[in-house]
Amino acid sequence: MEQLHRSAPFALPIKVLQFGQGNFMRGFFDWQVDLLNERTGLDAGVVIVRPRGGKPGADATPLLDVQDGLFTVLVRGLDEAGNAVKAYRKVECVQREIDPNAAYGDYLALAANPDVRFVVSNTTEAGIAVNDSDRFDDAPPVAFPAKLAQFMFARWQAFEGAADKGLVLLPCELIDKNGPALKAAVLHFARLWKLDAGFAGWVENACTFCSTLVDRIVTGYPAADAEQVARDLGYQDRFLVAAEYYYLFVIQGPSWVGEELKLAGAGLNVKLVDDITPYKKRKVGILNGGHTALVPVALLAGLEAVGPAVEDAAVGAFLRAAIDEEIIPALEMDRAALRDFAGDVLRRFRNPAIHHKLSAIALNSWSKFAARVMPQLLRYAELNAGRLPRRLVLALAATMVLYRGAVIDLSDDAATLDWFRQGWAQVDAGAWSHAQLAAGWLANGALWGRDLNAVPGLADAVTLALEQIGQQGIRALLD
Repeated sequence: MEQLHRSAPFALPIKVLQFGQGNFMRGFFDWQVDLLNERTGLDAGVVIVRPRGGKPGADATPLLDVQDGLFTVLVRGLDEAGNAVKAYRKVECVQREIDPNAAYGDYLALAANPDVRFVVSNTTEAGIAVNDSDRFDDAPPVAFPAKLAQFMFARWQAFEGAADKGLVLLPCELIDKNGPALKAAVLHFARLWKLDAGFAGWVENACTFCSTLVDRIVTGYPAADAEQVARDLGYQDRFLVAAEYYYLFVIQGPSWVGEELKLAGAGLNVKLVDDITPYKKRKVGILNGGHTALVPVALLAGLEAVGPAVEDAAVGAFLRAAIDEEIIPALEMDRAALRDFAGDVLRRFRNPAIHHKLSAIALNSWSKFAARVMPQLLRYAELNAGRLPRRLVLALAATMVLYRGAVIDLSDDAATLDWFRQGWAQVDAGAWSHAQLAAGWLANGALWGRDLNAVPGLADAVTLALEQIGQQGIRALLD
């Protein structure tokens, strides 16, 4: 079968420099750029830069260039009406992919291209990091912000500091305030390398660093369906990625950014906002918090994946009620908008094309619970005169039971695993009561930020839930 290739020369001006060649960026950002090109005439070409490593030949995986920059995105999931969706899109906006370890000169030469306007990145949470070891004359340096600082300095020089040749930066790394974090990292290297003060001023005044929130599950190459996919397409595509139907891109920035991206009338779920914080809290509370609350309950109920858990009569009802009655009331946003978002989340959880194993989500459950669920649990109690959200309390107790280690192989920091190993051994030996186990864990100030035994009734509620799970089992409690 024919390999995917470009039948005509690439003709779009290079407007986007993209750090990160992974599945997510191709199935999320490049897919949206391609739609903007089609629907609005954005006419944006993309050059992808590999952000990793600092040694020649460090990344031996093939470049997109072997397919002339082309790849296919397969979208599968449930639409707003609950109907199954399956759609292919051949993405044509990527011109080439550069590995700066092998083509450093080509990378820096792009800085002098007057059409380049946007820089987007997804280099994992650890990508926006600085060091004092990368040097200005490294070709290339190791850290992503160091590579970016080199590129921006070359651009500043090429255009003699012209303000209209500044860049709009859209970091998509999953860290808080990723825009200011990337800006600070670039300026760190400007100081470390003692670059001209005029460059730092250009970064400050001519470049716009936007914080972003990205949301889409991109599962990568659908190996299990490869033969059917090839028959559907009529060509082989080694870079094809599968993505869920839902996506959301929130950009905190000035209105003119949306105008330059030609978002108006594009029909994309891209929001340009003044403050991204409520959207982050909504995602963390409902999507991530819903996941974290669901996992221990569903695993103790004998389920293995998110989809079947949501479809399960008792477990699904538990999740829906936890979100609607306990998580949403604790979030400070419009209730109708929150419920609409929750509906999207539940449809995503039910997506039959994604087999999301509960055991995978259970990785490092306690840090997730502290960040995603406990703020809503405490806020709910604060808003309801001390009354505790019983489903979130049950999820807390169920996580403690899960950490007995009898249901799945646990993965967490050694101190946490050791504490529960010893704690449950003490309970089984009759040396500790469930109350002592609950009180001991709630006192973990390093995790919670304070001793949660001070929250009225919480220790007693967790103790009761632990006893009931042990005596009746989780399904009897859900019933």
